[in-house]
Amino acid sequence: MTDAIYYINKDSGTPTFTPEQAIDIVVGDILDKASLLIALDKALNFPDYFSHNWDSAWDCLTDSDAKYLRLDLTDIKQINTEDFNVFKSMIEDAYRDFGRPQLWVVG
Repeated sequence: MTDAIYYINKDSGTPTFTPEQAIDIVVGDILDKASLLIALDKALNFPDYFSHNWDSAWDCLTDSDAKYLRLDLTDIKQINTEDFNVFKSMIEDAYRDFGRPQLWVVG
């Protein structure tokens, strides 16, 4: 666990607290690069120049005022691990450089 990313297990019986202001990133049944970028764009209302690639997502994410994000994995049927790891690295890098956002991953 880093200061940027927190993992919550819904089935642990422990209360699952996330910040009230957390913005939900809703990806649907499949978590991959395309679904993550579309979900980020929608959740954070990225500007029209967003190019649906990781570099553009980084730029728009770090330009946004988003402090807290929540990604619920409980109903996702397929996860592209490589894409998910790139996304998490982007969050960690943004947090290291700008002190935001933080991500809560619910599973």
